[in-house]
Amino acid sequence: MAVEDTQPLITHLIELRKRLLNCIVAVLLIFLALIYFANDIYHLVAAPLIKQMPQGATMIATDVASPFFTPIKLTFMVSLILSAPVILYQVWAFIAPALYKHERRLVVPLLVSSSLLFYIGMAFAYFVVFPLAFGFLTHTAPEGVQVSTDIASYLSFVMALFMAFA
Repeated sequence: MAVEDTQPLITHLIELRKRLLNCIVAVLLIFLALIYFANDIYHLVAAPLIKQMPQGATMIATDVASPFFTPIKLTFMVSLILSAPVILYQVWAFIAPALYKHERRLVVPLLVSSSLLFYIGMAFAYFVVFPLAFGFLTHTAPEGVQVSTDIASYLSFVMALFMAFA
């Protein structure tokens, strides 16, 4: 479709609905594939802190439902992150018909490089920043203070760091 072509608003809304449904299906399929491994995924994300905690210290759950909902929440966030290429493609497929040819050529390298840098930033946070930050934070506790991190608070903190470095 050329830029000069116009379509009624309802056509655009139907196309947008289709693209949003494709994104939701992608996230849900990945989530359903990963939900069985929810506790394993949480242990993988918690490993940098657990390695730095003092001997005998453990993570705690201060809410009754935290042990159940926190791994599921993390699995959903991982599903969103893993489905990012599909979501970006759906955004691209919705917007591309309205762009000029020279604009379309610029988008593909931009999307590929930004996706790659996003995942590299997350890996950098996990393998470099987390061990350093958690080593510092757990070993600076005053004497007599037991380090026991809440699993829900830890997830919120980790996701904030992931987004800061991604």
